Amino acid sequence: MKGEGRKISILGAGNVGATIAYTLTLSGLCSEILLVDINKEKAEGEALDLVQCAAAVPSVTIRSGEYEDVKGSDVIIVTFGVGRKPGQSRLDLAKINLGILKSVMPTVAKIAPDAVYVVVSNPVDVLTYETIKCTGLPASKVIGTGTLLDSNRLTQEVAAYCGVDAHDVNSYVLGEHGDACMTPWSLCTVAGLPVKDYCRKVMKIGEEEIASVLDNIYLGMLKSGAKVIAAKGATFYAIAAATMKLLKAIFSNSGAVLPLSTLLSGEYGANDLCMGVPVLVGGSGVKKVITLPLSDEDEKLLKEKVASLDATYNSLGIRE
Repeated sequence: MKGEGRKISILGAGNVGATIAYTLTLSGLCSEILLVDINKEKAEGEALDLVQCAAAVPSVTIRSGEYEDVKGSDVIIVTFGVGRKPGQSRLDLAKINLGILKSVMPTVAKIAPDAVYVVVSNPVDVLTYETIKCTGLPASKVIGTGTLLDSNRLTQEVAAYCGVDAHDVNSYVLGEHGDACMTPWSLCTVAGLPVKDYCRKVMKIGEEEIASVLDNIYLGMLKSGAKVIAAKGATFYAIAAATMKLLKAIFSNSGAVLPLSTLLSGEYGANDLCMGVPVLVGGSGVKKVITLPLSDEDEKLLKEKVASLDATYNSLGIRE
């Protein structure tokens, strides 16, 4: 299925929204890209800059507009809101961005009720949940990027340590896109081998060292976003690449399984909250949650992370 006729609207023309728009422009995935931002001049400028790529990229119509222009969108990508500043708590960020989201999304959902909504703004799990609740959209049509970026970061960390290509590593991060996340090491493989076996048999790492090695890899993943923010003020290339991976899965309808934020009703021990878990992605959004077998150790740790995320939801008072 080619990109003809596909319209993607991006709400928010900041670093993340503009980078996603640029990546889409190069991809050939769609025929129309709409940029909407409260700062109309910024959206116009980004659109004009992208239009000037026309001679060097696949054919695509790019423009800026208003919320009412999202009508007919196949996918709407939510990137608006303020970014996390160094030292700012996720709870403070959540309160600000929840207010912005609740003022915008009910109107947008009425204009484009049939679109698939991809939530990128942070805190992504809470905003995915609130998008479902404040719009009345089917939960399957609202997807948060969840722990897809975290999983990509973990894969890179594992690959770097093991000295292999990232494509030879398969790994998941589950839970919150944030501190309340965990790595089920029992599901991580390197060149088809469970990561612990790879460390033992290929890298000849002693049994007593493996736990420490994996802890350091996990911490490297967890701190990687903060390092980027401290060095350059924001992260946007990696999340744009993760978003493109999700969009390709939606448009190909190939049955990709990705760790995304979706509304859970008992899966992985989570109820009435959104968090990153493996889901089967289709052309209309989330087809189903894939419940993978976890080790007892992993299951216990995930339970603790779910409890932490539950506490965040309760403190924000967003549940009915």
